[in-house]
Amino acid sequence: MTPLAKWLSGKFTAGRLDIDLPDGETVTLGQGDTPRARIRFDSRDTLRWVLRDPRMRFPEAYVEGHWEPENDDLMPALEFAMRNSNQLLSRWGRYLRILRARLGELNTAISARRNISHHYDIDTPVYRLFLDREMHYSCAYFPEPDMSLEAAQEAKCALIARKLDLKPGARVLDIGCGWGSNALYLARHFDVHVTGITLSERQLEIARQRAEEAGLADRVSFRLEDYRDTRGPFDAIVSIGMFEHVGRPQYATFFRCVHDLLAPDGVALVHTIGGSRPPDEGSPWIRKYIFPGGYIPAASEVMPHVEHSELVMTDFEVLRLHYAKTLAHWHQRFQNNRPEITEIMDDRFCRMWRFYLQASEATFRWGGLVVFHLQLTRDQARIPLTREYLRGAGLPS
Repeated sequence: MTPLAKWLSGKFTAGRLDIDLPDGETVTLGQGDTPRARIRFDSRDTLRWVLRDPRMRFPEAYVEGHWEPENDDLMPALEFAMRNSNQLLSRWGRYLRILRARLGELNTAISARRNISHHYDIDTPVYRLFLDREMHYSCAYFPEPDMSLEAAQEAKCALIARKLDLKPGARVLDIGCGWGSNALYLARHFDVHVTGITLSERQLEIARQRAEEAGLADRVSFRLEDYRDTRGPFDAIVSIGMFEHVGRPQYATFFRCVHDLLAPDGVALVHTIGGSRPPDEGSPWIRKYIFPGGYIPAASEVMPHVEHSELVMTDFEVLRLHYAKTLAHWHQRFQNNRPEITEIMDDRFCRMWRFYLQASEATFRWGGLVVFHLQLTRDQARIPLTREYLRGAGLPS
């Protein structure tokens, strides 16, 4: 075992990772009993290279085919990684990582559109092959443990609709509307008019097409537009899975825009991934290859900006493990349709996205990620005094 591997082995206190090398040697990292994982590297040089920067190079090496998990099961190795993720750097090292990450979050109107295009403008058929029928690309909601993905995504929309406390004829803004899934749900089940905005040209095209096919084009409109350029007012504002792309330098601007776009008696709901631990820049690999410009906030990083925006926090809910279950569904569908996805893209893309989906699931299970629901108003008397109005939120109206 190399000196670096010996030093790292002592750093890992949760579980054990056995690394088999082509010459027959096994390098063991960690001293615990669970979780136990085993992988096989293609060379000792690759292992040395990975150990110098495991947070970035461990996934990079998998994508390039330099290591494989035992029984083709990534999850044990990912659980080991998640349970030991904070063991490798000092406190000052974490601060430096956070500062470096912040530089990549300066999302101007131009860079924000480029970053969104990187992820969302890949071929739409790829998404159709692993998402639910309505193409919701955010955390589902599982009030019943054995719900299908389709039912859980509809339950998520129903929960959000109730939190918006929609009135007939309401004007609704959907910031980061994706392929229009939530906007179409609201228009279909409630007597409201929805404006959806996105920075993805591919998503805009599909959303408009879906509205026409559903006969809802008179009640739903979609625009290629930055939230900073939108004009209101709106009776309700919803943002699902978009806040992760805003970046910390823009938090004050985001909540000020929500305030200014919201009617005096309006309600806003921000659905975002969040961290249940102190601030951390997250995975540098995810930032580089999957979500450039993105950041997952701790609650402590969000609340000061809400407070200074003159918005009133009327409800804050934490959804635990719902995204882990969602990602497990996505991964299973991705793997079931992998031959078709490989034909559309290539094998390297499939390895990258498999790692992304399963690493994300592992982070929601063991790495401190959750989903935040921030309900915001301009008038604290706008929402009922108890949460009784949310009863039955797992079912569509």
